[in-house]
Amino acid sequence: MNTVTIIGSINLDRTIRVKQMPKPGETMHTKEIFSAGGGKGANQAVAAQRSEAKTNFIGAVGNDDAGRAMLELLKHEDIDLSGVTTIDNEATGQAYIVVDDAGENEIMIHAGANEAFTPDYVQSKADLIKESDFIIAQFESSLDSVTEAFKIAREAGVKTILNPAPAVEKVPDDLLAVTDMIIPNETETEILTGIEVTDEASMKKASKVLHDQGIEAVLITIGSKGTFYDVAGKSGIVPAFKVKAVDTTSAGDTFIGAMSSVLNKDFSNLEDAILYGNKASSLTVQRFGAQPSIPYKKELK
Repeated sequence: MNTVTIIGSINLDRTIRVKQMPKPGETMHTKEIFSAGGGKGANQAVAAQRSEAKTNFIGAVGNDDAGRAMLELLKHEDIDLSGVTTIDNEATGQAYIVVDDAGENEIMIHAGANEAFTPDYVQSKADLIKESDFIIAQFESSLDSVTEAFKIAREAGVKTILNPAPAVEKVPDDLLAVTDMIIPNETETEILTGIEVTDEASMKKASKVLHDQGIEAVLITIGSKGTFYDVAGKSGIVPAFKVKAVDTTSAGDTFIGAMSSVLNKDFSNLEDAILYGNKASSLTVQRFGAQPSIPYKKELK
């Protein structure tokens, strides 16, 4: 069983369902509105835990009702929350999500406490990182804190997985230097490398740019087509499962969390781990909500 530590965001998601996305200036009635647990970090942690990894979390919530609700949800998952701090005078992260009948979404995020925990705080939780097989981070929290966590992991021989989302214009070089695996989507890949992803050849070209920055393994998620991988001179595409998507909100997070639960530290079973992640993601997109849609391991057998 892998031990996976997530450093990142905890959000309360507020989802609105509509028939189609509103145009600028348009007013429309909604079909449904509901709240659920979210945040890329928390979603990835739930996905890893439900696939039976031992899962730790490093992050922060505000001293508010949303924060207390999110901690209760994550405790219910049996995720180790000893690395989560409550910060006064900061709101818990929240996301406002609009989902249409085609399953497409638009997401607006208020980071709040997610960006308020510091590298010093991460250093105080170094033991959680050092006992892990993998540490996973995203860009919904402070990049300085993520970099500190990855430096601790690298020194301890813990593999680092970076999900560079939401995309930023410039990723710090010192973060890329301590990243073992990077998992962008097509848009994020172009922002990272300057190479437009159109086919397998362009993905190989973009992967070389990332390898040249010291990153061992590159995975590019390509939506309904699946996942491209390039590691140790071997590359290919593991196809996605063909399903009818109703809500793609946490598809990528589910893929990453589930994959990390079964991945070998030397990446020797990468294709099988990607296939497992694709399967988990294919169930997620057939359900509504971020964390409520994430499947358990028993559903994937």
